[in-house]
Amino acid sequence: MAPDSAGPLRHDAVILAGGRATRLGGVPKPTVVLDGTSLLDHALAAARDADRTVVVGPDPVLPPGRDVLVAREDPPFGGPVAGLDAGLRALDAASGRGAAPWVLVLAVDVPRAGDAVPLLRAAVGPRDGDHDGAYLVRDGRAQWLVGLYRRAALRRGLDAVAAAEPGGAAGLAGVPVRRLVAELSCVEVPDHDAVSADVDTWDDLRRLTVGLHTGRHTVVAARGATPSAPDHATTAPAAPHRPHRPGGHR
Repeated sequence: MAPDSAGPLRHDAVILAGGRATRLGGVPKPTVVLDGTSLLDHALAAARDADRTVVVGPDPVLPPGRDVLVAREDPPFGGPVAGLDAGLRALDAASGRGAAPWVLVLAVDVPRAGDAVPLLRAAVGPRDGDHDGAYLVRDGRAQWLVGLYRRAALRRGLDAVAAAEPGGAAGLAGVPVRRLVAELSCVEVPDHDAVSADVDTWDDLRRLTVGLHTGRHTVVAARGATPSAPDHATTAPAAPHRPHRPGGHR
């Protein structure tokens, strides 16, 4: 893994946790446990260096002692773009003029997001001023919800997408994330170690290896799913990241 060479970089964090989880039989993703830790706690750990963190979703169960904001997209289950808008508004209201200039965006179902953060920080740090953010790309697919974005650019992009919808900000429900990212100029960061792998199904959970330490890890599924031990992780050398304006990934 590439080192975190960006140095101090102030950021807030938005954790998107409002999906229906239909392929998990309706079990809320934040409550699913992998390697002894819930997916929400994995995401919160990845955001531990954020100035402020907001969880966007229905009544998340937060760990004691963690100062975390909670927001809800409108309408509920309105999708990640509506969730990002709600989360950013909650952060803006709490931060005022001293808001961090960057926003870490994480889907709650990416348990190795903590390994992604140094890659994202390293990508944006040396290129300050000539891009709007960075996101991972795994197996040729853009992972926009594992990204670090300039706050002003994210707000500008959300406003531009909303302006093109009949309902304005209320029309963001169901808008594809690629529509938002198309408004931004971002750096693509190759994800050779699959740290952006997500949990959409119980099979994903059984297969997924959490790279927190070496060896095999026990995977425990929430609410009665069968535990299993996943395979060893595979790694590949890092490749240089490159600037990109999206449009080719669907």
